Amino acid sequence: EHGNRRISRTEPDGSVVTLVDRYDGNRLNSPNDLVVKSDGTIWFTDPPYGILSDHEGHKAESELGANYVFRFNPETGELRIVGDDFDRPNGLCFSPDESILYVADSGEPRHIRAFDVVDGEHISNGRIFAVVRPGMPDGFRVDTKGNLFTSAWDGIQVYSPEGELLGKVLVPEERTANCSFGGPDKSRLFITADRSLYSIKLNVTGAQTP
Repeated sequence: EHGNRRISRTEPDGSVVTLVDRYDGNRLNSPNDLVVKSDGTIWFTDPPYGILSDHEGHKAESELGANYVFRFNPETGELRIVGDDFDRPNGLCFSPDESILYVADSGEPRHIRAFDVVDGEHISNGRIFAVVRPGMPDGFRVDTKGNLFTSAWDGIQVYSPEGELLGKVLVPEERTANCSFGGPDKSRLFITADRSLYSIKLNVTGAQTP
């Protein structure tokens, strides 16, 4: 939640439970994107977008002084920094076998990096996976073959597991912000753009749920 600067869970009765909102006593910046690993841990990015102005949240000073990627364990309550060298970390997801974590940096680098997941808890060996142009990467997901579908300013760009641009899903708007697989068999890609929500049926299947 940008405005409330937290990770929360909405219960079936509509009540909202705060899972985590502070690190080492300091408020989070404005959590942006998250993914739940198969072990139940929550990995999320914490850029400053929600505290830069009142447009996406509430203008405030960062209490952390940096923009991190975190790993949160709901069972133990432990919140751990797993990535600390980002300008503005944004979208993230795991490869189908969870051996790789992809993280978008929507700041000056405007690229997606790939990291090896070590012991299921840490990341290492960061390398540039794809430089996204025009615009920048935001949210993204992978299919069961490991292809990565990322938002950009010309639609959704599709990259192979090796980082090769395979093609694009174009939309009649200037830019897209996120995408996710859904439908009964996870073969429909839902795309959020500046003003609209789009969907397209594909011949691939999404590897994970948001």
